Amino acid sequence: MDKIGMDNAVVEMDGDEMTRVIWSWVKESLLMPYVDLKTEYYDLHVKHRDETDDQVTYQAGEAIKRLKVGIKCATITPNAERVKEYNLKKEWPSPNATIRKILDGTIFRAPIVLNNVMPAVRFWKKPIVIARHAFGDIYDAASLRFETEGEAEILFRHGSVQKSVKLPALKGAGVIEAKYNIDNSIYGFARASFNYALMYHLDLWFATKDTISKVYDARFKQIFQETFEKEFKQKFDDASIHYNYYLIDDALARSVRSEGGFVWACKNYEGDIISDLVSTAYVGTLALMTSELMSPEGYYESEAAHGTVQRHYYRYLKGEKVSTNPTAIIFAWTRGLERRAKLDGNQELYNFSLKLEDAVKLTIEKDRIMTQDVANVAEKPVGAVVDTQSFISAVKANLDKMLGRA
Repeated sequence: MDKIGMDNAVVEMDGDEMTRVIWSWVKESLLMPYVDLKTEYYDLHVKHRDETDDQVTYQAGEAIKRLKVGIKCATITPNAERVKEYNLKKEWPSPNATIRKILDGTIFRAPIVLNNVMPAVRFWKKPIVIARHAFGDIYDAASLRFETEGEAEILFRHGSVQKSVKLPALKGAGVIEAKYNIDNSIYGFARASFNYALMYHLDLWFATKDTISKVYDARFKQIFQETFEKEFKQKFDDASIHYNYYLIDDALARSVRSEGGFVWACKNYEGDIISDLVSTAYVGTLALMTSELMSPEGYYESEAAHGTVQRHYYRYLKGEKVSTNPTAIIFAWTRGLERRAKLDGNQELYNFSLKLEDAVKLTIEKDRIMTQDVANVAEKPVGAVVDTQSFISAVKANLDKMLGRA
């Protein structure tokens, strides 16, 4: 049968370990038989990043700016152990952080809701979407270790203008870290969060700790409030939705007692942590979570929100079958193709992407065929616990039925 055409390519960023293997399985079984897939390929395997002195990561980020849509596999951020394992030149930075800095966007992470996977928090009835600022903070911080007592200060310099602030006296060996952010990026984060809430008709929460962080966090709070008052208050009133600012500890407590159904905007580090917490509490696994980055300039990236599944990869290398959940990888592809389809006005590609998502849900909800991690949290009965390739085959069978190819 004829394949669905694509007018423009997407940026494909391959990854590491077990997710790299599943990436190829998903393409071969669920995409290439149906879509004349056009991609501009970048290999972000940790060894290739090392061989190119990480230039391939920067090239991928710039390619997304050019083509507007990127789809990314999970990648290793090497620590000392990984440097030794892969014989790397050094501890290269997180590819995610590098690409997010290039795109300067906001990451929206939401649970993939299934009717047979109940939230661990009994009050939750609607999804909680985490809007994570994807610029600066500790992901682009400067840090150092010192061996003796001493003094330290933060110095800002622009021409003859100079500002500085001293840290408390350092009375022994320790560590220092200085993080930063940029007003323009914070404004973009605020606008993206407000627009997303309007798009999906959801309340918006924003939370920091401005009572303690009286300059850094306070600036975020000020920009969000200013943006709301000047640009979004009337729109929110017309839509009968609300914007609320909370201290972050208060927001955590409120979220647990809420029924969900809101967007929660978080700074970069908090968003990293809280998105994992929400996904695990909501659906029990990071593999049932979507992750989409949107920038003020219209750049878009979808990704698998979980790691490279190192433990399963070592078992796979021994020839064992593994039950790694491919759902987040499948949804990274579908969301990226949906975005490409919207930009290009390609209704056929858009409809296919939605059907592929429905095929995944049907496999888990109706057929009750699932990988081990979902079986551990799903409501009984569980039909079959299968390995990754068998799950992909079950999804393909449902997709073929939906497309009239069975």
